[in-house]
Amino acid sequence: MRENDDAADSSGDDHAADDLTHTTDEGDVQMVDVGDKPDSERRAVAAGEIRLQPSTIEAIRADQVGKGDVLATARVGAIQAVKHTWETIPMCHQIPITNVDTDFSLAEDRIELRVAVETTGKTGCEMEALEGVTTGLNVVWDMVKAVEKDDSGQYPDTGIENVRVLTKEKQRP
Repeated sequence: MRENDDAADSSGDDHAADDLTHTTDEGDVQMVDVGDKPDSERRAVAAGEIRLQPSTIEAIRADQVGKGDVLATARVGAIQAVKHTWETIPMCHQIPITNVDTDFSLAEDRIELRVAVETTGKTGCEMEALEGVTTGLNVVWDMVKAVEKDDSGQYPDTGIENVRVLTKEKQRP
């Protein structure tokens, strides 16, 4: 419920059914009207990680993956996903992206990706940050899948995990 930052009920529990902003009273799906909301500066940071074999991490560090520069390609994929979130998630508004930062951290058996998205507009950008993370990690997987497969063509050591929103900020006008 990204468009209605104040939609939680007073108890702090999950939203009541009649507080759902993407459905009408009749239960039909709708896009939330944000037309009357003032523009404000917004920022969201999301993160996630991909678990890989240590040998794959070393190949990425040494830029020895046959498909090319894994992290550069994943960075482009993440940014593209941020810019196209409104096309892939129903009821998301198209928002003006003012900045995207990507940061990869390599450990022995995993890569963490953090994506920070900034906008000035009427609605938040956490869905864009999440799309950037998931697509960026999917690109990593695609780039290394040949070396991650086992003898039967499966991926027992590979997994995308712990995708989450770390922060969401809104500077009120």
